[in-house]
Amino acid sequence: MAVLDTFSLAGKKALITGGNRGMGLAFARGLAEAGAEVVIASRDAAKNEEAAETLRADGHTVHTLAVDITDGEQAAQMVADAVDILGRLDILINNAGVAIHRPALEIPDEEWHAVIDLNLNALWKVSTAAARVMKEQGSGTILNVGSISSLIVNRPQWQPAYNASKAAVHQLTKSLAAEWAEHGIRVNAIAPGYVKTEMAPVDEPRFRQHWIEDAPMKRYAVPEEIAPTVVYMVSDASAFMTGSVVVIDGGYTLY
Repeated sequence: MAVLDTFSLAGKKALITGGNRGMGLAFARGLAEAGAEVVIASRDAAKNEEAAETLRADGHTVHTLAVDITDGEQAAQMVADAVDILGRLDILINNAGVAIHRPALEIPDEEWHAVIDLNLNALWKVSTAAARVMKEQGSGTILNVGSISSLIVNRPQWQPAYNASKAAVHQLTKSLAAEWAEHGIRVNAIAPGYVKTEMAPVDEPRFRQHWIEDAPMKRYAVPEEIAPTVVYMVSDASAFMTGSVVVIDGGYTLY
């Protein structure tokens, strides 16, 4: 196989959570452009369809599922439904997440649980459901979307729940990779830096000093710059990679 052919996802079947906007939509597009058939899953059915239509307009095969993955039964059913739609499941991208900016002593219990439930517990539920399918197949790839917030303490805003959740995601990635390698399942993660999305107000002047000027490249990323790495990490080009956390941050964590 030629080198560039190893990056192809032709014939692959993929499920991505939180895939209707921001990085998730860019990842869905990247997978589709590489040849995968994709299911976008998120709570908002209308936004799911809107996102899917933008991809279908370019000739890609995209399906949608409206689901609350913080509910264990819904998470498991989502995986089952995706398999019914796709016929198998080769790729899972755990992208859904939420961040709340608030100092530790001001975080109410419901906010802490909301962040942990989506960023960590839901990822766990979806991953284990998908792994049962992939184990039966004897192959599969799971990619978790972590963050440099697992490695640093962001400033000037405080976000301890988010930071803790992403650190847990990185360690869980390694644990699952070690357990599931014998079943032909690879588990990796990416740790993006500051990326311009609805969730990250990178354009706000109050954040520029710390989010932009402190990075060696002195800029933020756009989701389309992260998508190629995602394609690499779920393709055969990364066939010998598992348990890795790839940092994509413009050099931010070098200092």
